[in-house]
Amino acid sequence: MLSGSWYIQKVSNNTYLLLKIRSVIYQHKTKYQYVEIIDFEDYGVGLVLDGLVQSTAADEYIYHESLVHPAMSIHPRPEKVLVVGGGEGATIREVLKHSTVNKCVMVDIDGELVEIAKKYLGFMHQGSFYDPRVQLIIRDGLEYVKEVEDKSFDVVILDLTDPYEPTGPARELYSEKFYKEIKRILREDGVVVSQMGNAFYYPKEYDQAVNDLKKVFRYVVQYGVWIPSFGYSVNYALATDIIDPLRIENDEIDKRLRERNVSTRFFSGKIYRSFVESMIIRR
Repeated sequence: MLSGSWYIQKVSNNTYLLLKIRSVIYQHKTKYQYVEIIDFEDYGVGLVLDGLVQSTAADEYIYHESLVHPAMSIHPRPEKVLVVGGGEGATIREVLKHSTVNKCVMVDIDGELVEIAKKYLGFMHQGSFYDPRVQLIIRDGLEYVKEVEDKSFDVVILDLTDPYEPTGPARELYSEKFYKEIKRILREDGVVVSQMGNAFYYPKEYDQAVNDLKKVFRYVVQYGVWIPSFGYSVNYALATDIIDPLRIENDEIDKRLRERNVSTRFFSGKIYRSFVESMIIRR
């Protein structure tokens, strides 16, 4: 919500964050959500959907590296990856850093958002939409997954709007029914990871989504990282049936990143170890 030269961002039902604005670059209501591109004083140009900051120039790499690389790194050789959501293109940007990847399918329901991102958020997607390994599909992620053949993907990354957004397009993608479909399309050693919003402010919705994931997968681990422009720590849940994430050492993570020529600003084996420790606490 705009108020003079400040953006009032809802953090919870009772907490708000004020972000000072340099300029409003773009505003548009798509079929699915209200899109704003805003230049913030502390965070630079950011994407805002339905009044909630999704990514900013200053800290988007923390969010996207934390979402993508734990799942990609624990898989021994991720070749085919599915990304559901991720309209600004930064998630597929991180996926494509892994030299093992030969195909990345990105499915987003909001084609208008993707076109806006192509035009205004080049510093985020860095041309990833045009990589020959990428297949971009504008469609409801739930409907797409239902039609995918069994055991099609090594890694599935769910970069969705939050589970507690009452009018968001992703509500059904935080459910046991959807997770069963994800398990079906994953190969035996496949890995799925989802951003889960914030466990502190929205424990009911968070716990429901995590518990549904636990009904479907053998190993489910949780971790979080502070995102300054959000005003809270983002929580993630990672799930597998064969690979136990707690048994992957940080040296192995660093080795795989080197072998795949992955460059990062935030994520590393050391960061993975800090995630693992938080996983143990919450497990």
